[in-house]
Amino acid sequence: MSTINPTGKEIISVSGDFAGRPLTLEVNRVGFRTTASVMVKYGDTVVLGTSMVGGRPSYAMDYFPLSVDYEEKMYAAGKISGSRFIKREGRPSDEAILIGRLIDRPIRPLFPKGYRQEVQVVASVLSMDPSFRPDMIGMIAASAALTLTGAPFDGPVAGLRVGRVNGEFKAFLTPEEREQSDLDLVVAGIETGVMMVEAGADEVPEDVVVDAIAWAHEQFQAAIKLQRELAEKVGVEALEYELVLPNEDIQKEVDAWVDGKLGEPLRVAYPERNELVSVLKSEFHAAMEEVKGEEYQDLRGEYDEAFTTALHKDVRKGIVEDNARPDGRKLTDIRPLSSEVGVLPRTHGSSIFTRGVTQAMNIVTLAPLSYAQIVDTMEVSDGERRYMHHYNAPGYTVGEIRRLGSPGRREIGHGYLAERALSAVMPSEEDFPYAVRSVTEIMSQNGSTSMAATCSSCLALMDAGVPLKSPVSGIAMGLMMDGDTPYVMSDIADAEDFAGDMDFKTAGTAKGITALQMDMKVHGLPVEVLRKALEQGREGRAHILEHMLTTIAEPRLSLSPYAPQIEKIMVNPEKIGAIIGKGGETINKITSETGAEIDIKDTGLVTVAAVDLDSIKRAVDWIKSLVEEPEVGKIYEGPVVKVMEFGAFVNIMPGQDGMVHISQMADHRVEKVTDVVKEGDVVKVKLTAIDERGRLNLSMKDAK
Repeated sequence: MSTINPTGKEIISVSGDFAGRPLTLEVNRVGFRTTASVMVKYGDTVVLGTSMVGGRPSYAMDYFPLSVDYEEKMYAAGKISGSRFIKREGRPSDEAILIGRLIDRPIRPLFPKGYRQEVQVVASVLSMDPSFRPDMIGMIAASAALTLTGAPFDGPVAGLRVGRVNGEFKAFLTPEEREQSDLDLVVAGIETGVMMVEAGADEVPEDVVVDAIAWAHEQFQAAIKLQRELAEKVGVEALEYELVLPNEDIQKEVDAWVDGKLGEPLRVAYPERNELVSVLKSEFHAAMEEVKGEEYQDLRGEYDEAFTTALHKDVRKGIVEDNARPDGRKLTDIRPLSSEVGVLPRTHGSSIFTRGVTQAMNIVTLAPLSYAQIVDTMEVSDGERRYMHHYNAPGYTVGEIRRLGSPGRREIGHGYLAERALSAVMPSEEDFPYAVRSVTEIMSQNGSTSMAATCSSCLALMDAGVPLKSPVSGIAMGLMMDGDTPYVMSDIADAEDFAGDMDFKTAGTAKGITALQMDMKVHGLPVEVLRKALEQGREGRAHILEHMLTTIAEPRLSLSPYAPQIEKIMVNPEKIGAIIGKGGETINKITSETGAEIDIKDTGLVTVAAVDLDSIKRAVDWIKSLVEEPEVGKIYEGPVVKVMEFGAFVNIMPGQDGMVHISQMADHRVEKVTDVVKEGDVVKVKLTAIDERGRLNLSMKDAK
């Protein structure tokens, strides 16, 4: 019996197995006024995917106006925000922005070139099963909604987040399994190939990563099949649309004008090539304006786009036919490298890394652990980021005038990629009890700033004395397909990125990959092509790492004199209360009297930070006196707290009293305890034994 919704439409659903659980896609229950909406259920996770398609193309825009958002709802996890002042959802968290980008990247290339109708896609998490992350269900919901709109979307798309536990690939890992996994890999694609890859890894070899990509592509076919089944049941009607494409006559005219002016004459190193292209473009517009007259101002945008298209075709032609890149390099050549460290006198660590015209300055700041960032999202409660990488790239870095503002999605994504690249080699907080902030200020852009950020961050961290497990380098690679023949380019610049079919960034150590990001502009690539690209990327990474190690071979043995000094102590977790005191009274007294900052972890790790070593010593000695365990044979000094007929109780350390029997008070016979001591007297005692019940036996006569 079918179910009818309040608008009179049938509620339609399809279900099937996906990675070991039932996956259900349902339409017409909610979202009556959307172009299309799909409710996706997987375990206890429920995600609503909605899509809106505008009615007319925007001729004023020279890009596809697609927006993709991932909405975290705190109620989905049964939570109220941990923020003291803001309880409703506000701006998306960095995590939500990054997931939105993950969903966007495989979807965007699947629309036809010239499509200008506004499209909005939103994946909203309504219920979250805590046993796995909901992001890939969000991707399926977004894709399913788009598929049902009837827009020219060459999907559907599906994705999978893959880990490796005990050498076995697994999807939808539990939080405990994620802790054990040495790989966190997201793969998205269509039936015929892979569209997007992003990964963080603990120095995992390239061939393992490729095998994981192939495994994921096979596993998510079930979700693609289910979306197709739903579309067939719904009976999707194709929407009419109009493509905004360059005028073919204009393109022919432009191609004729640039004939002989491109190719070999422009194959010179950057930035000279950029300058030559800029001059040629100015000459082109001047020549066209002279021929067309006043009417050219209305056509200038179309001619400009046709000129750019001609440049891209020339770049592809040079690589495919001549194996010659725009700046004259061979496919495996890397641009000139230079780097330096210690460039800023008062910072804790600094570096400049330059590759061709791309340049990144990085500054590292060290602080006590209390400065770690609290992570409060739908998925994670009371988590912390001890290592933070932030990325900035103002307009001047590409020779443009832009308004300064808060970081956008690109800046957040690039910063996170570089952060993942180095997270795998950061020391534990037990070995290096600091919060670390690494900021990359891009100084100049001409391709692959995220990998320049990775390299400069690694250099600055070593300059700051952060004991990295291994140094990390990164490289951006490009790909052009000529039929079935792949042309892989190492260290791509902007011209090759814009004209190519895939760009990917790979970062890692000499042992293996720590971060990976691949984006395809063609409709899916075979896994074997990705294998070839990763292998060439490994060789490029090694070349860059060799250069970096000539600048600084290993982390400095000492910290900057301007960095805070920190000493760590491991205490019995049961003793933490003694350090804090009632209502924080004890710890507040220590910090106020010594000037030191104290951080305490549940594990019993206590860190003490101050600008001078004397403050640290006084605070550490104080803490030790609070948490010290009684030691048999050691002599203590303390007050008599209680007098009994058979002896006296003496406080030898905070919370620890022991008993001196009357026979242990003196070398001679003592008739009355009060003949020797009274309450309040300070005496020396030796701890002679701790009985099976934990009681302390003390002796005054043995302490002499």
